[in-house]
Amino acid sequence: MPAIQTRTFPSPLGKIIVCATEQGLCLLEFVGSKRIEREQQDLQRLLQRPIAVGDNIHLQQTEAELNEYFSGCRIQFSVALHTPATPFQAAVWQALQTIPYGKTVSYQEQANRIGKPTAVRAVANANGANRVSIIIPCHRVIGSDGSLTGYAGGLQRKQWLLAHERGELPNSQDLFGESLF
Repeated sequence: MPAIQTRTFPSPLGKIIVCATEQGLCLLEFVGSKRIEREQQDLQRLLQRPIAVGDNIHLQQTEAELNEYFSGCRIQFSVALHTPATPFQAAVWQALQTIPYGKTVSYQEQANRIGKPTAVRAVANANGANRVSIIIPCHRVIGSDGSLTGYAGGLQRKQWLLAHERGELPNSQDLFGESLF
């Protein structure tokens, strides 16, 4: 079985690391995140194959689609995903993908959407386990009071992504600059 391919590329929010199999994208995270090593180990265990620096069509498509997203030309992603998950995580991640660009929902609303209104904490945990940041848009989930809560990429990035999707950023896409990340 071929290795999981990985590479990095720049973004307005800092360097991004991506991993993909021949089936699709399985990881998208910001370089420097404390969880990258654990997520990569989990992927190797779940998919029973090593990770190697390389390239494939899904990594190329991810970079192209993210560049379009950051430039304001893309609101939906079409890159294939390969996201091993529990059935509950899969349901939560599928629900995340139905949140429209530029909109937010609360963790409670997300729990309601998957038919588990009492599972708010479990939904939050499943959001936190999402290995495909931005494309599976966990940044669109906020607290019931409208506050920004929990984002593995950091709350500044979550704030930037939401402002970007609402069209509230100045022309410079590098709002925070690399030095903050």
